[in-house]
Amino acid sequence: MNASVNNEKHSGKQAGKSTGIQAGKRKAEGPMRCPYEKECGGCQNVSRPYKEQLKEKQKYMEKLLAPFGKVQPIIGMKNPDHYRNKVHAVFGIDKKKNIVAGVYKENTHYVVDVDACFLDDEKADAIIGTIKRLLKSFKIKTYNEDTGYGLFRHVLIRTGRQSGKIMVVLVLSSPIMPSKNNFVKALREEHPEITTVIVNVNDRKTSMVLGDKQQVIYGKGYITDSLCGKSFKLSPKSFYQVNPVQTEILYKTAIDFAGLSGKEVVLDAYCGIGTIGIIAADKAKEVIGVELNKDAVRDAVNNARFNKVKNISFYEKDAGQFMVELAEQRVPIDVVFMDPPRSGSDEAFLSSLVKLSPQKVVYISCGPETLARDLQYLVKKGYRMEKAVPVDMFPHTRAHVETVVLLSK
Repeated sequence: MNASVNNEKHSGKQAGKSTGIQAGKRKAEGPMRCPYEKECGGCQNVSRPYKEQLKEKQKYMEKLLAPFGKVQPIIGMKNPDHYRNKVHAVFGIDKKKNIVAGVYKENTHYVVDVDACFLDDEKADAIIGTIKRLLKSFKIKTYNEDTGYGLFRHVLIRTGRQSGKIMVVLVLSSPIMPSKNNFVKALREEHPEITTVIVNVNDRKTSMVLGDKQQVIYGKGYITDSLCGKSFKLSPKSFYQVNPVQTEILYKTAIDFAGLSGKEVVLDAYCGIGTIGIIAADKAKEVIGVELNKDAVRDAVNNARFNKVKNISFYEKDAGQFMVELAEQRVPIDVVFMDPPRSGSDEAFLSSLVKLSPQKVVYISCGPETLARDLQYLVKKGYRMEKAVPVDMFPHTRAHVETVVLLSK
């Protein structure tokens, strides 16, 4: 699991072209729920009743996984609005030279000016609105992608659903921001709930949001949030699921599927910042996490220490190669949690998994088609799908369905 926000595997906004789930036909005379619906393209189903959205996703998953077994009913949300705990806004100017902030129109670099989004945390949207006003009063120019001129590029906001803490990341084209201390002071006067502000410098012509350099200009440079009874430190680039309500359900389901008794050795492949492994550690004898991204491994080690979890260790390695090494050393692994990116796992990883030969595999998928492809491979190699349950992590979008699958030998 990639720890970088620049290549986040679970999106929910501006996605939806890689799936067979259809948006469904909204009645022509029916009102659009969102004023940006036609331009944005981020939530293709926002005007459809939520029950219909769930029914469509359930039908699709049943069709896709039919060759492998029965699919349990999809787990939806009680309140499917404003669930995103991470909000990104791109800044620019319109034809009248007014500052705009929002999202790119689908398949373009035209900025749709969005004041409020049904997906976003409402406090985050309010902060972005304030920043837009402050930029004008402080006479700070927004970045122009075509010319390369201008300072202010993006804002990234993380909110802790349980902790209430808020991080604001100002993404600039240069490390020099005029009157930055006064800017932060003015921002916090309107939003005292902000607990840390970071300047991130992205001076490259790239579609990536965050650059490599950053400076903490207020607070600790991170926020904390709790998930399934454990606390996690989140930095600007930390991977953390954007829907914390459904993430708790997702991870609890995965750990329940594993049926841990306290005697098992568990491998958490694609472990990211260690969330699943740290949560599962209370019910396992030992947990081993493996992740290729060094920043994520560092965060995972710190999170384990932060939670005083001592029966877990993390390795900065390719997960597939690491499993081959474990198999060659005959290290007994009882359960493997795998939570790959949307592209799924490649054959090198899956063949390594087969060599390791765990009794149980808990596959947490965010890509329905790649899940079906990977299941086909594993079933041919001696595993069977015991059960599967979809979890709606991204209401109002048609593309994304997370699914927890239990495979056993």
